[in-house]
Amino acid sequence: MTFPPAAELTLPEDGASGALVGRVWLPSVGGPAVVVVRPDGVYDVTATFATVRDLCETTEPATALRAADGTFVGELAALLANTPVDHRDPARPWLLSPVDLQVVKAAGVTFAVSMLERVIEERTGGDAAGAADVRAEIVALVGGDLATLRPGSPEAAEVKRMLVAQGFWSQYLEVGIGPDAEIFTKAPVLSTVGTATDAGVHPDSRWNNPEPEVVLAIASDGRIVGATLGNDVNLRDIEGRSALLLPKAKDNNASAALGPFLRLFDADFGLDDVRAATVTLTVDGTDTHHLDGTSSMREISRDPADLVAQLVNPTHQYPDGAVLYLGTMFAPIEDRDAPGQGFTHHTDDVVAISTPKLGTLVNRIRPSDRCEPWRFGVAALFRNLAGRGLLRDDQ
Repeated sequence: MTFPPAAELTLPEDGASGALVGRVWLPSVGGPAVVVVRPDGVYDVTATFATVRDLCETTEPATALRAADGTFVGELAALLANTPVDHRDPARPWLLSPVDLQVVKAAGVTFAVSMLERVIEERTGGDAAGAADVRAEIVALVGGDLATLRPGSPEAAEVKRMLVAQGFWSQYLEVGIGPDAEIFTKAPVLSTVGTATDAGVHPDSRWNNPEPEVVLAIASDGRIVGATLGNDVNLRDIEGRSALLLPKAKDNNASAALGPFLRLFDADFGLDDVRAATVTLTVDGTDTHHLDGTSSMREISRDPADLVAQLVNPTHQYPDGAVLYLGTMFAPIEDRDAPGQGFTHHTDDVVAISTPKLGTLVNRIRPSDRCEPWRFGVAALFRNLAGRGLLRDDQ
């Protein structure tokens, strides 16, 4: 995969026929614009929707997006070419993450394969060298039972009893097959990065990998209004040392990637398409290393709607909506640098995550302290929108 990616590889297989919303930085106003992708280019619809949050709160977001008047911003190819910070002309627009005021959440251990890998990380204390032996021991004990278990079921309770008796119970198995899902805060509002940008890995990490995921957009009333792709960058060594280090393992500069665009649900794309999606991943390194992976949403342990119900309910509300990473079954174990060490990122790896109806999200991997710093927060956004006369009482 080239970096930055080509426009024809970025869009879904049906091009711009879906309701594709994104965000672009406009140097002329010193701030972001909400944009719609149309067959003849990218158009600014910020005069109608000051934020993507406002669009998602409408009764029918896809219909509202298609009906909005827009001002031409540019061709998608030109925006992609100008997005990487080291390729950028600061006088011209570039792409941003497609979400803004939504809270950024993630569901963990929603696939049996990744659940076992979390247990392995915990058992080895984050040391990749011991992973193979622990993996073999667990697989010999549980076989394929975990892949077919319904979380919270009597069958799952029986497996838990057996694993506890053998001394193998884990907090990861608790959220993987127990009644309650793991849903955590992945990143602060406005901190996500988009396609054709650098994604960050904490410089302390020596064992890490990409996590290709489908990400749902959820309105404040719990409606699922669209989907995009995400890379929930995973630091296996840091989380493996202690689950209490999850914030350091998951929330770092540029460590939450989303894009390329948010596709809103309509008659041609909905939650059943998400349920049936196969997410593919490639990693290409400057050392010529190439990795392929897939993650089938058909193998998820908890239905996406059930995960959303555990996120938005009478005990917790999100007045500006949320986005939810749904988890992945992708956990690479092939050795890259040395026998027994598994896979880990190198600087300048190019990661491409794709599915036919959502397009392709492409990021270059760099240490978080070498990625573009996050400086434009909520206060800056509202000052900018106010200065442009875009804040209205009806939004």
